[in-house]
Amino acid sequence: MTKSNNPLFDPKRRAASTQMVHGGTERSQHGETSEAMFVNSGFVYETSADAEARFKNRQPGHIYGRFSNPTVEMFQNRMALIEGAEAARGLATGMAAVTTALMSQVRAGDHVVAARALFGSCRYVIEEYLPRWGVTSTLVDGRDPQNFADAMRPETKVVFFESPTNPTLELVDIAAVSEIAHAHGAKVIIDNVFATAMNQSPLELGADLVVYSATKHIDGQGRVLGGVILGSQELIGGDIHTFIRQTGPSMSPFNAWTLLKGLETLELRVEKQSRSAAQIAEALAQHKKVERVFYPHHKDHPQVDLGQRQMKTGSTLVAFEVKGGQANAFAVSDALAVILISNNLGDAKSIITHPTTTTHQRFDEEVRLDMGIRPGLLRLSVGLEDPEDLIADLMYALDQV
Repeated sequence: MTKSNNPLFDPKRRAASTQMVHGGTERSQHGETSEAMFVNSGFVYETSADAEARFKNRQPGHIYGRFSNPTVEMFQNRMALIEGAEAARGLATGMAAVTTALMSQVRAGDHVVAARALFGSCRYVIEEYLPRWGVTSTLVDGRDPQNFADAMRPETKVVFFESPTNPTLELVDIAAVSEIAHAHGAKVIIDNVFATAMNQSPLELGADLVVYSATKHIDGQGRVLGGVILGSQELIGGDIHTFIRQTGPSMSPFNAWTLLKGLETLELRVEKQSRSAAQIAEALAQHKKVERVFYPHHKDHPQVDLGQRQMKTGSTLVAFEVKGGQANAFAVSDALAVILISNNLGDAKSIITHPTTTTHQRFDEEVRLDMGIRPGLLRLSVGLEDPEDLIADLMYALDQV
């Protein structure tokens, strides 16, 4: 038997942890171990006929860096293998991925149903940007699938939500909502960044497109921006590819290369961060200065059964509400020694943010309260530090209030 007979030469037969190291890699004539970084903007053709054939998609190969690059392609292929998707496209940022996924699937006169609990910029696209192009929307409480069913119209083309949501870690029943959407001929787009591909598999639960801010866990070390959309070859290779080609929200080759390096350790990082987050959620729930803790696998989460059913762990993020409102939330953050104040997440370093005054500050108080964001709420992204140090840091800060 030769090496070529080894069944693991088929990438689809490899485990996810193996895909994260090897998936999608293509080597140049030099046989490099680490993926090569191609920073060119254009490509040459042997003949004019070859150029014509490539532009007409009759010949494989790259044409122009705005929508095709070997390093970016390796990142896309690796992500598709990890997610269990037929295809993927890398983009400049997570919001580029969200906007591209939504805009590529709707036309003037269409309607979108979205969960009300969304990251501030995502909700801006739904409420402020899509209407400029004649696309209407309805926001619903995503915790009950019936709310999606009640909001569907004949012209509804897309259902969009996060699960868990940013920042209160509410959950949406992906399978139930997908069934409702498909019965009405609509596509389901889910932002899976809080769960990651390690903890949740939306395509297996019925979603059509999955989006990530690769800036978060995929990079995992606060270095570069990036986004990715995953789904069927028909959707990714059709309207999504065309949208990217014509509008140019392109991922840089350097960022793609950095993200490939991040993927090599994604499983290890998310596994430890999720374990630590569960310990921290339990410790916070016991503290007398904490009003509420939000963690999908914690017994106090109102949707814990759903969380345990569709998520392998409860995420790397914990949200908690400090008694006494914004002033005490600020006091807790300011007293921390290890945990950093920043608005990023998914980093190797633990990060805390106050959503009311940062990520969701553009909304008025009524809208924030409707999303469950109260003045005392803090969102904690758990890093790779020792969990006992993180718990001690939080306990000390809470004791100062």
